[in-house]
Amino acid sequence: MKIFDCSIFLDENLMFEVRLNTLNQYVDKFVVVESLYTHAGNKKKQNFNIDKYQQYKDKIIYILIDKEPENLLPVFDKSDESLGNQRLNTLKRIRLQYNALSDGIVNASKNDLIIVSDIDEIPNLEKIEDNIKNKILIFKQKLYYFKFNLLYPNYNWFGSKACRKKHLKDFEWLKYIKNKKYNLFRLDVLFSKNRYMDVNIIENGGWHFSKVKNEKDIFYLLSNYGEHNEFEKSGLSINDYKKFINEGILPYDHFVDKKSSIQGKFSKRVKLEKNSENLPDYLLKNSDKYREWFD
Repeated sequence: MKIFDCSIFLDENLMFEVRLNTLNQYVDKFVVVESLYTHAGNKKKQNFNIDKYQQYKDKIIYILIDKEPENLLPVFDKSDESLGNQRLNTLKRIRLQYNALSDGIVNASKNDLIIVSDIDEIPNLEKIEDNIKNKILIFKQKLYYFKFNLLYPNYNWFGSKACRKKHLKDFEWLKYIKNKKYNLFRLDVLFSKNRYMDVNIIENGGWHFSKVKNEKDIFYLLSNYGEHNEFEKSGLSINDYKKFINEGILPYDHFVDKKSSIQGKFSKRVKLEKNSENLPDYLLKNSDKYREWFD
């Protein structure tokens, strides 16, 4: 069995370097997709340079998207209709990138393991052979922000997902599978695309190192990717993020996602916890190299 590690790339050269060195002993191929357009539709430069990773060059499959999705909806102003269209266009751009990952696994066999993650979601593959006993694998990960050792307390992140190629419907389907195991008595499971009974949730499943960047790069990320509409409404500035990083404070609450809050998750500040326990061995052994990214 070979392992294909598949991710979408923006500009996370630091995180990709950590990912390569952490997973290299387990992964056979790293599949990376980059688009020349942000999720908000802004043109961007090509940031991935395979020559930076000479040691792993034979393991990397790099795919560049140089076009927008077809049938984008018109966005003229800040009206509700235009904002709705903008959100739908964002989803179309994300879907285009996930679909492109399929080009990187054409040579995978039906029993090879396919992992999909964001670049900063690093699965713990130490005991992966023992965990492949279900159709779907979901990695239960610790969540860190701004620095490699600033932990979001008491919160589990379910980022990396995996299955054998023979079970893979498409990458977007795999990435958004619900992070729980449903029982046989749930009839809706039989008709759902993202609810499954045959799921193994892997404890100690890795690390999500979110926004390990400076304030300028974080601001660019939030303004152009994923939830950029929600971020725009927050009113936060680059200087705000500089202060948050220095004080180890996260300006939004992930638990709000589980509530019905009209204020959104930017309504609360969360104090991050300095914690270097159970980090990847590569980071612990190379902490001097990454001193800037430890608190």
